Amino acid sequence: MMEILGAILIGLFAGTASGLFGIGGGLVMIPALVYFFQLTQHQAQGTSLAVLTLPVVFLGALKYYNEGNVQLKIALFIAISFIIGAYGGSVLVHKLSDPMLKKIFGSLLFVVSIKMILGK
Repeated sequence: MMEILGAILIGLFAGTASGLFGIGGGLVMIPALVYFFQLTQHQAQGTSLAVLTLPVVFLGALKYYNEGNVQLKIALFIAISFIIGAYGGSVLVHKLSDPMLKKIFGSLLFVVSIKMILGK
């Protein structure tokens, strides 16, 4: 029962952050799955990708679109290249050890956080 409640809370928090900040819920979900559910980094990333399917993202994007906040041309080109990149990344990730993957993911979060705090 606690596992279900924990999963629901993570989903609500990640979904809210996604809608509020326009981020992929994985930025919130992956660390939560690693630390609260003791998933490996690989399992957390795979679980996050399974959650962030088109129907979930679609509703958030639709709201932004209805408010005039989606640039369709840019989104289309990013989406096409994103599909290619996601596949390539999913192939590459299985060549990395779990500790190395955690370091890379953590470093990415750190760099992005510092850039957003200090940058314009």
